Amino acid sequence: MVLENILLSLASVQWTDVGTVLLMFVIFLLISDHLRNRKPRNYPPGPTPLPFIGNAFNLDAKQPHIHLTKMSDHYGNIFSLRLGSLNTVVVNTYSMVKKTLIDHANIFTGRPTNDVIKRIIKCQGVTFNNGYSWKQQRRFTLSTLKYFGVGKRSLEVIIMEEYKFLHQTITETNGLPFDPHYFINNAVSNIICSMIFGRRFEYTDQRFLNMLSLMSKALKLQTSVWIQLYSVFPYVMDLLPGPHKDLFSCFHQICAFIKEEVDKHYADWDPSSPRDFIDCYLTEIQKRKDDLEAGFHEEGLQYAVLDLFVAGTETTSTTLLWAFVYMMKYPEIQEKVQQEIGKVAGRSRRPNIDDRPSMPYTDAVIHEVQRMGNVVPLSVPRVTNEDSILEGYYIPKGTQIIPNLTSVLFDQTKWKTPYSFDPQNFLNAQGEFEKPEAFIPFSAGKRSCPGESLARMELFLFFTSFLQSFTLSPPGRKQTITGGKIHLMHPSKYAQLRPKKESCL
Repeated sequence: MVLENILLSLASVQWTDVGTVLLMFVIFLLISDHLRNRKPRNYPPGPTPLPFIGNAFNLDAKQPHIHLTKMSDHYGNIFSLRLGSLNTVVVNTYSMVKKTLIDHANIFTGRPTNDVIKRIIKCQGVTFNNGYSWKQQRRFTLSTLKYFGVGKRSLEVIIMEEYKFLHQTITETNGLPFDPHYFINNAVSNIICSMIFGRRFEYTDQRFLNMLSLMSKALKLQTSVWIQLYSVFPYVMDLLPGPHKDLFSCFHQICAFIKEEVDKHYADWDPSSPRDFIDCYLTEIQKRKDDLEAGFHEEGLQYAVLDLFVAGTETTSTTLLWAFVYMMKYPEIQEKVQQEIGKVAGRSRRPNIDDRPSMPYTDAVIHEVQRMGNVVPLSVPRVTNEDSILEGYYIPKGTQIIPNLTSVLFDQTKWKTPYSFDPQNFLNAQGEFEKPEAFIPFSAGKRSCPGESLARMELFLFFTSFLQSFTLSPPGRKQTITGGKIHLMHPSKYAQLRPKKESCL
């Protein structure tokens, strides 16, 4: 009995000591986290972050851009958050975003890094690269895309050739409701694929359709809470199942697809006669083999192609899908667009890029789709290259910057009707097209989208050719659907296409 009491006493003392050690360790971690993330003087205001995880759970994971815009009503146009381990400053309204991305362009050109980005793209390519390597990769990418037609009339031929395939595929639906998602994705992606891979992919190519599906899934997963948690606790999350594993799997399969295409190029590569972006990059690898910091190597090629493949597909195709939604919702606007197309291009030929100045209303509608669609609502984050002062606030080097493009595209001081779909936002009193300075869906400054001119040409040619041939309308509620009736953009909206009479082929 005495022995038992002694053992119990020893056990009690032992566990008390362990508990004390654990408590002190937790207190130490909390103090360390507080000291490491202590806000400097004149730092932008913001909500109080939780230890370790910061403000991740203060945001609406489904619509963070809306939530951040509303937060500016309380904290001001420049406010701070801590997202995982990254001290973050959110910049709102056109005037503030312009000061950040254009007026102070040299300070805000960096890209933040976290464990998710490191694992997916290893901070290579163009989008998430930094410093000397980013400058060299961007310079090469821009010059190569220009060589293969971006910004030139020769690219129009490729786009219109692809539209013929899209037109034929849509015509084969015989006017029944169908899912336009992968048709449009495939068509838009084929434009960039013709420059990267030197070929297009058929709409029935299951291997390629699988890549498009994986890409769409991955981009949706990137905004989930699980990915935010991975950025904070990468080693713990690696041990747990969840959507973060699906994200990495999607990008792994996409990269495997790209590697297969690169390997095919190696087999018959002729440096004296480049067929596409991959051929040119292989040549650049040979030229720059002594310049290791530039990042031209086989792995760099893989991630450069991934950058172009993703950027050259999703944003433009999603914008076109939003155009479908708005034309169904506003048939009177769709009719005015068709009348203008008929007046300028008639029925005997397809619209071309030279017709744009003669179609101010159509151009205004396309721009309004981009504004309201808002497909990259928070831009791609930046990071400060040095300590800086922005509107009196001190922002240390290494701070992540989120330019809230939603606050710009819906800035009440810059738009006639910011919250309504209204082409008049891009028309002056004389009915002429006029682009407000706050129209920056491709971001601005030195990190603006390198494919802007390509996207603008694709949107105009696909949209005008599409509405020249078809009329978009939602199926009637009592209509019996036997074909592919599928959700377009919202659960309650479905698309139906009706060929116009005497359609231009």
